[in-house]
Amino acid sequence: MHHASIRTADIHRAIAFYEQLGFTVKERFTTGYTLACWMTGLGGRIELIQIPEPKPAPDAFNDEHYVGYYHLSFDLSDSTSDLTSWLKKLEQNLRNLSQSNLEKLTPLKVLLQPEQQMIGDRIYEVAFIADTDGLPLEFIRVLN
Repeated sequence: MHHASIRTADIHRAIAFYEQLGFTVKERFTTGYTLACWMTGLGGRIELIQIPEPKPAPDAFNDEHYVGYYHLSFDLSDSTSDLTSWLKKLEQNLRNLSQSNLEKLTPLKVLLQPEQQMIGDRIYEVAFIADTDGLPLEFIRVLN
């Protein structure tokens, strides 16, 4: 896959958020009438596109009748020893960034606290958070 595209209400706020997840901006460009960029990190590439007159995204995580793209998933097996401490560090980093007035980021919204899940013959640690526009992001770790 080349990239996953995410529409955002505020590209600068979204960039600051995804940088805290480990992404870096590789290309900035315009698409039609708006700002966009490609960011790489966590083994993939995302495209952020700013929407000039945004409407709130549907609640893909909590609406059991929602149909459509659900979430992006990132494997942190090689990056952290547990998702609980990783989330605490992310939450602190976002708080520090907001307090430094560099970016006005909302506090981290955890949709699902880390829990173990059996999928096939493996046990995963799984957690979900929301990005700056409320879109669900999953983080997983393979447990030995």
